[in-house]
Amino acid sequence: MRFIYFAFVLILVFACKEKVTVDTLEPKELEAIEEGTLVHGEYSGTEPTTPEETEFNEPVPPVVNPQDPIKGAPSDAIVLFNGGNLDNWISSRDSTAAKWIVNNDGSMTVNNKTGDIQTVQNFGSMQLHLEWKSPSEIQGKGQSRGNSGVFLQGLYEVQILDNNDNDTYVNGQVGSIYKQHTPLAMASVPTGEWNTYDIIYHAPEFDEDGNKIKSGTVTVMHNGILLQDNVEIKGTTPYIGWPKNPAHGKGPVKLQDHGDNSRVSYRNIWVREL
Repeated sequence: MRFIYFAFVLILVFACKEKVTVDTLEPKELEAIEEGTLVHGEYSGTEPTTPEETEFNEPVPPVVNPQDPIKGAPSDAIVLFNGGNLDNWISSRDSTAAKWIVNNDGSMTVNNKTGDIQTVQNFGSMQLHLEWKSPSEIQGKGQSRGNSGVFLQGLYEVQILDNNDNDTYVNGQVGSIYKQHTPLAMASVPTGEWNTYDIIYHAPEFDEDGNKIKSGTVTVMHNGILLQDNVEIKGTTPYIGWPKNPAHGKGPVKLQDHGDNSRVSYRNIWVREL
């Protein structure tokens, strides 16, 4: 009788989940099947009668110090820029040393027309934190005022722009996934003050033939306000043309030199790999 129940539950698992076999199940999961409890995140069997039947003791989440005193970032974060130097960055144009300006206040500023910069290290899915500000002295309008951007895996842009009293097309305003997703709000601080971006990014997936089988997604918090809520990345974010989906693996974080004296500054950039 026990064997029949075991087989019946396995059939249910096959019907409801992707490919699951006895060989893919852990011993504790096999025991759970026999006892009619949790299997691969799904519940089956009789309703539990004690609290212990629905409690887990592992895996135990790692302990992370949210503000490591040395890093100035979470203790498990990779610090990409903390104000000291640009050693973690290179020119996107030719992979030489980054030529942006490091300031005495622990920030760096776009060095006009020296080109984009990107991290030496490549990343996949990640949590990214950065702080940025547009220059206090207002110059230009529309897309020519305080324009920069952060590119995830070097391909997918979250727009940075001074939109204070400065309208532009909404899928290109601050906090947009450029030319794809309009932000849910405009949450910038006054021009010349520091903004924060906290980004949760899940990279797209490709099969062996280079076909995209799963889109990337991104969530963007701007100064603590939700702007992008786990939206689908449709592909690259070009200025002209449709999104493209070239197959790729891990890629750099890239910061944009828009080339029109944008003078955007950055500080406190760190990544937690997911």
